[in-house]
Amino acid sequence: MSTIPNSDATPRSGTPADAPPARTPRLLRGAPLAGLPPLVYLVGAVTVLAAALTDTLPTSLLSGFAVTMLVGGALMWAGQQVPVLRDYGLPTVLCTFVPAILLFGGLFPQVAAHVVTSFVEDGGFVDFLVITIIAGSILGMPRALLLKAGPRFAVPLLGCLALTFAIVGALGAALGFGFVPGILLVAAPIMAGGLGIGAIPMSQMYAGATGGNADVFMGQLMSAVVVANILCILIAGVYNGLGRRQKQLFAGFNGHGQLMRIRRRDVEIDTAPTRDGTTYVALGQGLLIAGVLFVLGELLGGLLPFLHPYAWTIIAAAVVKIGGLLPEHLEEASTDWGRMATTLFVPALLVSVSLTYIDIGDVLAAVSDPLFLVLTAATVLSATLTSGVLGWLVKFYFVEAAITPGLVMADTGGSGDVSVLSAANRMHLMPFAALTNRLGGAVVLFATSMVAPLLPLFH
Repeated sequence: MSTIPNSDATPRSGTPADAPPARTPRLLRGAPLAGLPPLVYLVGAVTVLAAALTDTLPTSLLSGFAVTMLVGGALMWAGQQVPVLRDYGLPTVLCTFVPAILLFGGLFPQVAAHVVTSFVEDGGFVDFLVITIIAGSILGMPRALLLKAGPRFAVPLLGCLALTFAIVGALGAALGFGFVPGILLVAAPIMAGGLGIGAIPMSQMYAGATGGNADVFMGQLMSAVVVANILCILIAGVYNGLGRRQKQLFAGFNGHGQLMRIRRRDVEIDTAPTRDGTTYVALGQGLLIAGVLFVLGELLGGLLPFLHPYAWTIIAAAVVKIGGLLPEHLEEASTDWGRMATTLFVPALLVSVSLTYIDIGDVLAAVSDPLFLVLTAATVLSATLTSGVLGWLVKFYFVEAAITPGLVMADTGGSGDVSVLSAANRMHLMPFAALTNRLGGAVVLFATSMVAPLLPLFH
C-alpha cells in the first residue's frame, strides 16, 4: 500500500533511498506555480490558452480542473510575491476577484469561462469541495473534544455567534437594511469562518429560497468576507500591540499566548495532530464517505425540505462522529481526503466562483455602500468583543479568546487564520483556530439554512 506524501521506500527507478538526490534540470527550477515548475506550468498554460482561443477546449471535468487550477495557481503565486499585503490575504483576494475583473473587461476567453461555468453548475464542483470540507472537518474532530472539552470552548464560540447575529440584525433594522438581511447577507457569510463553507454555499441556499440565481448574492457575500478579513488582521495587530504592554488592563486580560487561565486536566482542549502521510486507499475511502454523506444529505433534504441538504449532511456527519459509527481509520481517511482537497482545490474553487457567480458591478455597488461597510465592521467588532468577554467568563484570557474564536470566525479561514494569528503573534493557537472553523462554520451554515426561507420576505 503506497503512502503519500512522504516515504522512505526505494524509488521506482531502483535508486537506493539514501542515494544523493538527482539534480533538477535548470529549466525546471524556480518557485512552483500550481505545484508545477515554472517551465512545466508555462507549457500547460499555453496549451490550455491555445485550445481556448481556437475554440477546441472541451467542456469536461478535466478541462475545468485544468483552467481553474492554472489560473488559481498563478494568482496565488502572484499574491505571495507582494510583501506585507500577502499577510493580509492578497492571494485569496486575487483568486476571488481578478478572474471576474478579467471577464468583465473582456480579457478572459469566453470559451474558458463557459468551461468553468459548466464545471461548477453541471459538474457540481462546489458541492464536491464543500461536502469534502464538511465531512473532513466534522469527522476529524476528536470525539472526546465534542463530548467533554467542547462545551467550555463552545461558550465563547456559540455565544459570540448568537450575539453577533443579534447585534448586526438589530443594527441593520435600525439603519433600514433589515434584521434578517443584516444577518443573512452580512453577518452569516463573515462568521462562517471561510469561503468554502460560507459565502459559496450560502449563495446557493439564498438562490433556492428566493427562486433566483446564486450570482445575485455572490458579489455582496464575497465582498463582505474580504472586507471583514482585512479588518480582522488589523485588529489582531492591535491586540498584539496591547500584548507587548506588561500592564494588564484588568485581571485575565492578556495571556501572552496562553488561552486558559486555569490548568486542569479535565478541561484541556486538544485537537487531533496532523498526520505526516496517508495512503492512496485512504484517500479513496475519504472520497467515498464524503460522497455517501452528500447523497444522504440530498435524500433527507428531499424528504424533509425544511432544512437545506448541506444542513442534513452536517447533522449526519455529527451523528456518525458522536455515535462512533465509523472505525477510526475511516474517520482519518475522511480527514486526510478533506485536507488534500482543501490544499489542492481551494484556489481553483475561488477562481470557479469568481468566473461563475461574481458580477463586478454588484461588488462595486456593495463596497461603495456606507451602510454595508458599517454592518461589516460591526460584525467583526461584535465577534471579537463578545467572544473575548464570554471567554473571560469561562476562565479564558480576554485577548486570546477575542482572537480565537472571535477574529478567526470572522476571517476567510485557512490563509485568513494564518494572517490573523501571525498579526497577533500567536501562531501556536492554530489548533484552536482549526476547531473554531470546523465547529463554528458548521453551526453557522446549519443556522443559515433555517433562516434562509425568510429571505424572500425582504428581498
